[in-house]
Amino acid sequence: MESIPAVQRLSALAQESRLAVFRFLVKAGHDGVPAGEIARALDVTPNTLSAQLNILSHAGLVTSRRDGRSIIYAADFERMGELLVYLKEDSCQGRPEVCEPLAEAASRAACCV
Repeated sequence: MESIPAVQRLSALAQESRLAVFRFLVKAGHDGVPAGEIARALDVTPNTLSAQLNILSHAGLVTSRRDGRSIIYAADFERMGELLVYLKEDSCQGRPEVCEPLAEAASRAACCV
């Protein structure tokens, strides 16, 4: 991964309500959630949610698909993984023991998605 996409993804997550939306979608799993359900669960107005999802989508962290009249949003787990790998590789400095706690936490999180 190049640094520019990494910065874009980190920047998209560097705001409280966008981070909350992304975390909600990660917990929802691969099937995703309709926009209205996200808005209700997080108590966010539809226009604010739309803006947040747009930023996350442009950063490559969220996907969307139409299902009838609803738009279903889901976390892009592949791109999220790319970002985590990028951060891990850059931070470990060739020393696996430095990032061992991160690897353990990531494996625990991956088990439950």
